[in-house]
Amino acid sequence: MIEFGREITGKLEAAQRREWLITNGIGGYAMGTLAGTRTRRYHGLLIASLQPPTRRTLLVANLDAWLEIDGRRSPLVSHEWAAGVVLPDGYRHLERFYLDGAIPTFVWAFGAVRLVQRIWMAHGANTTYVTYTYARGSSHVALVLKPLCTFRDHHKLTKGGFHLDVDPWVSPWAGGQAVRIRAFPERRAAESAFHIISSAGTVEPDAEWWWSFHLAQEKKRGLENQEDLFSVATLTATLQPGDTLAVALTTELDAPLPWQEALANERQRQQALLAQSGDAAPAWIRQLVLAADQFIVSRQINGSKGNSILAGYPWFSDWGRDTMIALPGLTLAVGRYDEAVSILQTFARYVDEGMLPNRFPDEGYAPEYNTADATLWYFQSIYACFKTVGVDHAAFEKLYAVMTAILQWHIKGTRFHIRMDAEDGLLYAGESGLQLSWMDAKIDDWVVTPRVGKPVEINALWINALYITAEIAAYLGHTEDAAQYTAMAQRAHANFSARYWYSGGYLYDVIDGPEGYDPTLRPNQIFAVALPFVLLDSEKARAVVDICARELVTSYGLRSLAPDETDYVGYYGGDSMQRDSAYHQGTVWSWLMGPFVSAHYHVYRDKAAALSYLEPLADHLSDHGLGTISEIFDGDPPHTPHGAIAQAWGVAEVLRIWRMLQTAD
Repeated sequence: MIEFGREITGKLEAAQRREWLITNGIGGYAMGTLAGTRTRRYHGLLIASLQPPTRRTLLVANLDAWLEIDGRRSPLVSHEWAAGVVLPDGYRHLERFYLDGAIPTFVWAFGAVRLVQRIWMAHGANTTYVTYTYARGSSHVALVLKPLCTFRDHHKLTKGGFHLDVDPWVSPWAGGQAVRIRAFPERRAAESAFHIISSAGTVEPDAEWWWSFHLAQEKKRGLENQEDLFSVATLTATLQPGDTLAVALTTELDAPLPWQEALANERQRQQALLAQSGDAAPAWIRQLVLAADQFIVSRQINGSKGNSILAGYPWFSDWGRDTMIALPGLTLAVGRYDEAVSILQTFARYVDEGMLPNRFPDEGYAPEYNTADATLWYFQSIYACFKTVGVDHAAFEKLYAVMTAILQWHIKGTRFHIRMDAEDGLLYAGESGLQLSWMDAKIDDWVVTPRVGKPVEINALWINALYITAEIAAYLGHTEDAAQYTAMAQRAHANFSARYWYSGGYLYDVIDGPEGYDPTLRPNQIFAVALPFVLLDSEKARAVVDICARELVTSYGLRSLAPDETDYVGYYGGDSMQRDSAYHQGTVWSWLMGPFVSAHYHVYRDKAAALSYLEPLADHLSDHGLGTISEIFDGDPPHTPHGAIAQAWGVAEVLRIWRMLQTAD
């Protein structure tokens, strides 16, 4: 269990560093810090997905909560202001925090009085529940809540002044109260209505702007960091020992379920996910099974339901590359086979000119096709699914047709000069000013790591795609196709082995680029050993694993550049330019631990040694994003976490590798 006492909750810096996250399966979410201070523009209790899984919109940012005992008021909330003060300092009253499954639970203590607060979302709905249970005490207390609201894209900030209507509303809960809020910043009124419903007490609309909240993480990122919020009402309830006050924040037209039923449903859903994941596992792996669920979302495709994967929280939408890297770990490793197939089918509908979309924009616009590797990772996910559910699944004949069409486009050439080189059978990709690999940072017109030519991991993926297609073709009875793709794979494989080996004892990062051969020591070479079809002989495979272990491996993943390289940056921080300059120039990426451990086990066949690389990530679940895995870390020790607090492929690769090692010979 993820839990803390006052040794963490009572220290502002430690409590602000740790963030909780809940999601609703359609792109909506809520998140915040243990301290209660909002340090990011993305912190809030209801970030609704108005066009699932996109158009994520912050509606309720916080509840300003106070407990009154014998006429004395104490805060259950903390705010940080632009003036540089934290007031009130409610975090001092937080005695304990823990995750109940994936439900953030706060235990507040005021002498003899103890109050337990829980926050969760209804799965499949833009509804957040917040409950306060009077767990210990001898006389009545009063709870006073002021919802602080806005209506904005979750990437933006609110500057006060636009109009909000706050009206009494008929509560769907017996004995409860409710208000309707409609905002008029830039959108139509019908899109902006949401409701705040309480199970008891009185609600008085009070409509006023609160000015100049400070967002500390935004300042650290060199971004605008001041926001205004709108107080819509004052909710007051008297509680006797054992009572629970429930508040629902919702955009839904249908009445939300009573809180008892909603809480029971969510707990049962989480237990079902754990049961579906299979064999007993350590507590931290079970926590990651629940974290995996946070990334899987529904996506509507021409009126029918599909599935996709959000790349990370809080700011990423569904990305093709991230989805295909993450799919085996988030679905197959935890027993979610139907969703795995659904995701593959969803993306098949968006294949265009032999390419998978790199990104579905958060605004819900047309997908973007600007990656050379997302499509090749698609083959890896199909193969993992093929190995898990079997080729007899009804989806595979259609998926096979998509695969062969993709290969034909790559053979003859598609966007951005992505094409098979007839001379050696390897894949060329790129043009000036574009970033097509996973190392995709770009600052204005400057591509930080352009990698034009034949990047090593893209060709490892390309050759694997040929082998994979040949194997599936044989199982489906397409013998001519199987022979053709086997021959192509073997030719490219032979040229890969001959052309990528660098005299320094590892693989070139790029060949046939504008400057010829690039011997920069990066982790991309690990895929030549980590993918299902290993492309190196045993001696060279061991050399690659050893140099990555020596120069790139850290406690939480692999550095994106070796420390001795000229452009190495050991710290990730500062403004947008500083961060993007470091993003793939030494910054540690958690997802790379998966392929490294795969390659290490392939070379050494030592299960205990392979598992040992995962141990620090178990500890990491209690830091940064609670119960999940961060996107990136500093290249230099102690490898402070940064970036998205919850990253799909980081969680997925740990689950995939852990499951693989449990069944390994």
